Amino acid sequence: MDNSPPLHLCHINRLSWFINRLHTVLHSAALTALIYYRAFFLVNQMKTYSKLSTVAILAWFLVFCSELLLSIIWLLDQAFRWRPITRTVFPEYLPKDLELPAIDVFICTVDPKKEPTVEVMNTVLSAMALDYPPESLNVYLSDDGGSSLTLSGIREARAFAGAWVPFCRKYNVKTRYPEGYFSSREDDDGDIRGTDFRDERQKVQEKYEEFKERVAAAAENGSTEEPRTTRGRGHPPSVEVIRENTMLKDQILMPRLVYVSREKRPSHPHHFKAGALNVLLRVSSMISNSPYILVLDCDMHCNDSMSARQAMCFHLDPKLSSSLAFVQFPQKFHNISKNDIYDSQHRSVFTIQWQGTDGIMGPILSGTGFYIKRRSLYGNSVKGPDLVEHKESFGSSKEFVQSLDGKYRPNEIDEKTASKAMLQETHFLASSSYEQHTGWGEKVGFLYYSVAEDYFTGFNLHCKGWKSVYCDPPRPAFLGSGTTILNDLFIQGTRWSSGLLEVTFSKFCPIIYGFHKISLLQSMCYTELATWPLYFVPIWCFATIPQLFLLNGIPLYPEVCLYTHI
Repeated sequence: MDNSPPLHLCHINRLSWFINRLHTVLHSAALTALIYYRAFFLVNQMKTYSKLSTVAILAWFLVFCSELLLSIIWLLDQAFRWRPITRTVFPEYLPKDLELPAIDVFICTVDPKKEPTVEVMNTVLSAMALDYPPESLNVYLSDDGGSSLTLSGIREARAFAGAWVPFCRKYNVKTRYPEGYFSSREDDDGDIRGTDFRDERQKVQEKYEEFKERVAAAAENGSTEEPRTTRGRGHPPSVEVIRENTMLKDQILMPRLVYVSREKRPSHPHHFKAGALNVLLRVSSMISNSPYILVLDCDMHCNDSMSARQAMCFHLDPKLSSSLAFVQFPQKFHNISKNDIYDSQHRSVFTIQWQGTDGIMGPILSGTGFYIKRRSLYGNSVKGPDLVEHKESFGSSKEFVQSLDGKYRPNEIDEKTASKAMLQETHFLASSSYEQHTGWGEKVGFLYYSVAEDYFTGFNLHCKGWKSVYCDPPRPAFLGSGTTILNDLFIQGTRWSSGLLEVTFSKFCPIIYGFHKISLLQSMCYTELATWPLYFVPIWCFATIPQLFLLNGIPLYPEVCLYTHI
């Protein structure tokens, strides 16, 4: 019998369960009465046609449909509130550092004009400074724009990391992205640090300012140069190991840092972020092939260095590990006001909905801030010894097919004695034509069917029997930059809406495709999110029809009858 302490605990608030379910029953009864009234009124008006004009009846019908659609969406939303749970982790009970599994960190960026290089490098530096064995940590930056500025920036970040990462480990710094630490957003030093700390902090801050100046100078010098990515031409693949898992002069081991820019050609679809992540998935298998992967947006900094260990509390649980695909952390933002009257922090999603799905089969994949098991992205295609079948799914790279074996360890690649053949193989895996006639994006990797690749990939993982876990520690694990420009908000909302509607009106509609594959409650959760863009229909009706009814004296809601007793 195993008497080792638990790595995590699940907390159930039964009072919340009771209140939520009681509210569902009472509200459903009220909605049923309203729908009955609408239907009864329409039937009567059709019988006594003279009372209302055709236009009025049509308006009543639109309001009825709007209320019916909102009622259905509301009912689907109740699945999130049926069984909410919270979790507590105990990283101190994890195995020793030498026994912890390796982690690859994937960071994606596209345009240095829209995604400032300094901000992207802050994310890279925060990932390198995670509280995790450095020999088991590998950071990959995907530069989809093929920008020389991004490549120059990551080389500068490598140099500054030699001062920043040891400083964070030595003094156990909490905020491990330098911009947030030096801007004093919170008291990360306290009053107990001595003179040595303050002197060293000053030196590191001076180096950080020099780092930003060099990046800014590179941007000014490169503004007149022709970018590697030219509209209509694309760019070739590029893979560069910026830093190996090597020791500094003072015997401090550093994580591996790798720059990847996949080939992009106008004649080949690139599939946006999902395509970039799949390239990182293949290239990393030739360099580190870590069993677990952390995916981050380029503006989502590691705010809590313990997030990797917190995730491992679930991935290394023997009772959960075999069926666990990913651990999802909430998305939180540092540039949103405290009042947040428009819910830019998405509190309803990450405080209510994701806790609710965690009590069913697990939260929905959310684009960034999740630790995912590499094997779960390979699907069922890794089963069996048939090499030909593997190549049909994974492509013609023999080396990559060999990496599908969990015991496979790639040859070491370093800056000075890099294997030319292995680097050529990574270029081949990052080429734009590699995925042709394979299962990439359809059966394996991050899926391409929808531009909402996170939603669709997570849905398919759950349909295949995988589970997920939601971890919301007191200190935010990741902090990003929320959208504050209206035009960017419209673009982001349009992208999400189009991606979700692609799934809704397809054979993968969750309430249909998920039937018999996942539970009814989880199907309801996925369907509610997929139909979220349809909110605009009832909102448009309620914004126009009631006002027109009022101006024309047409009753829209049940009349209140007053009875006078004499």
